Amino acid sequence: MYDELATWIDKVLAQGLPKDIVAACFNIYEDADNSWSLELVGCSSFDPDDDDWACDEVSDFDTRDNPFTWNSEDDWETVLADLLTKLTRYLETGSNADKLKKLDGVAVGFVDGDLIIL
Repeated sequence: MYDELATWIDKVLAQGLPKDIVAACFNIYEDADNSWSLELVGCSSFDPDDDDWACDEVSDFDTRDNPFTWNSEDDWETVLADLLTKLTRYLETGSNADKLKKLDGVAVGFVDGDLIIL
């Protein structure tokens, strides 16, 4: 799944980042029937001590309409841990990782849950 995820992130980031984005958040959604979705949002603020920064959304890079989707029978904790590993790998080796690394912060988490700073 890593290659498919990396291709999706590359496509999203190929359009560039708006100037007013200082942080990014990968939002995970649990859909029906063992289906999961991931979107990327750009935010105008970042505070490592307050997850509400992710609410200051400037752009969803059209990922809300075109999320990364996959099927997994794993529980939410396992899905989160797996994505954490894959996104960390992307930040280390991904083609457009430098665009994310220039930001003040990048996080992953469920939309209604706590964020993990990458």
